[in-house]
Amino acid sequence: MKTPLIDFEAATLGYGRKSVLRNLNFRVYVGDYLGLVGPNGAGKTTIVRTILGTLTPLAGTVRIQAGDGGSVCFGYVPQRDTIDYVLPYTAREVVMMGRYRRIGLLRRPREADWSIVEESLKHVEAEEFAGLPFKDLSGGQKQRVLIARALAAEPDVLILDEPTNGMDLSSRLSILALIGYLHDKQHLTIIMVSHLLDDVANHVKRLAIVQEGYFLVGNVQEVLTGATLSALYEMPVEVTQLKGKTIILAGEHRGNL
Repeated sequence: MKTPLIDFEAATLGYGRKSVLRNLNFRVYVGDYLGLVGPNGAGKTTIVRTILGTLTPLAGTVRIQAGDGGSVCFGYVPQRDTIDYVLPYTAREVVMMGRYRRIGLLRRPREADWSIVEESLKHVEAEEFAGLPFKDLSGGQKQRVLIARALAAEPDVLILDEPTNGMDLSSRLSILALIGYLHDKQHLTIIMVSHLLDDVANHVKRLAIVQEGYFLVGNVQEVLTGATLSALYEMPVEVTQLKGKTIILAGEHRGNL
């Protein structure tokens, strides 16, 4: 029987006295590739903040523990527009920021730390622009650098917040392919947050749909059904397969179903 890394048990999440999500029950296991999908403001970020420990559940429990009883190290990739582009850091220096927790307060990076930074840049194919100012990079290049920064922490779990937001189709597909590689070949446990259902439908292994007053989690095939999505979004939705890919077609609004 698998031991969960992350276990939400009857958890109510929110801020102050205001609850955002109630009675959450789900687990994240070693090797998972979980997509958290839902509109902006539905509670996706609240779940992530709880996992990262910056929010405490209002009720219930959230247990985070490695299988050997030790702590779980997270690598977090924030949205690109939350990063200050004015600061004159190179891409390589941004990646080194991911080592700070491992290095310790007021300690200087050692040769081993720089080696991990270079390896992280290599994993995301960012070596050629590692010496350039981060602020001058393209959106796709910035995203690769932020992923490398998270990898430099040597995480057990990689959490990505809207990793393809604002990208063109080519960059989106490239980043999604990179994330898939990190899961399949580097064996990372991954949680990917997105409001774009199409971005995760053909990539993640499990899917959690987060909506106001609603939470559904399961295997992609179980969650992505026309009936489920039609009821959730209150419009006709068809889910079909084309050349091995899941296609989601939304129709006109038809009121409450």
